[in-house]
Amino acid sequence: MSAEQIAARFRLDGSPVYCERYGSGHINDTYLVVTGKNREYILQKINKFVFKEPEAVMRNIAAVTRFLRDSCVSGGSVLALVPTYEDTDYYVDGEGEYWRVYDYIAGSLNLDRAESPADFYESGAAFGRFQQALSDFDASTLTETIPRFHDTPNRFTQLKEAVAKDAKNRVKDAGPEIAFALAREEYAATLVRLQKDGILPLRVTHNDTKLNNVLFNADRKAICVIDLDTVMPGLAVNDFGDSIRFGASTAAEDEPDLSKVSLSLEMYEAYTRGFLQSGGLTDAEREHLRDGAKMMTLECGVRFLTDYINGDVYFHTAREGHNMDRCRTQFKLVEDMERKWEDMERIVAEVRR
Repeated sequence: MSAEQIAARFRLDGSPVYCERYGSGHINDTYLVVTGKNREYILQKINKFVFKEPEAVMRNIAAVTRFLRDSCVSGGSVLALVPTYEDTDYYVDGEGEYWRVYDYIAGSLNLDRAESPADFYESGAAFGRFQQALSDFDASTLTETIPRFHDTPNRFTQLKEAVAKDAKNRVKDAGPEIAFALAREEYAATLVRLQKDGILPLRVTHNDTKLNNVLFNADRKAICVIDLDTVMPGLAVNDFGDSIRFGASTAAEDEPDLSKVSLSLEMYEAYTRGFLQSGGLTDAEREHLRDGAKMMTLECGVRFLTDYINGDVYFHTAREGHNMDRCRTQFKLVEDMERKWEDMERIVAEVRR
């Protein structure tokens, strides 16, 4: 079946007259659908290689988006699933592929990187509102669609297994990076331990809080959080941290020139102000926001390093040593966070006043 034929299985306002590939996402196949009544929709085929349980993914998305709409406290638009004619939230075609349709949010724009602290502030505000709006949602009712996703100690276990196996004879080229990681192995258990001890609450988290997962209006105000495939139980400090890891770095994630890599305290402060403006976090969560930033950066670096040692089998690479470049940028960013640790604490304290 064609994408247009798939779209016709959903309760659209009018029949599809246009259906073309849309956006620059690398995971799901995305299409813009326009009907004869000039209504626009987003049609997506879920990537079953990445998401092994698409039905669980859709249950999570349906539960969260309905809760947000019913609560009316999300502070902006909410993604709305369009049902099929069988009143299901997704359609399974003859080849076993899973499809869904969202209402298109007209007039929205997407940013790959913050062009100013104001952009980053708005991103933080959007994810902060997302957290606040879901604060009464029982996270335990959601499926962990990617098991142990931010179990940082387990990421270190995987690294040590890769080093011991040394399948591609690359350990000899990664000595300083391995040493850097293992020197921080004890720290890596910090947030997992705090959650197990009941100090950090389990919340509904987005788990992919990059700037390009926020839609903006023409005035560059955030209107909606998108890409909810990874919504599952997690820690708010990790959502905060992943945004900082990606958006407050002064260089690209794969920048070979490490002299360009540092933590922008200006961007860190902007995002922190946005993220905390909605309130709702506990004192312990606010206290450990900077740990979330360091932990997500460290964890990501360990994942890149592990993949390099294993032979680049998980992350797509465009050049030789690509994963090692990524690893080094993350570790350089961790190092810079450690140098600016007191500044990061001061900024959070000032925002909390």
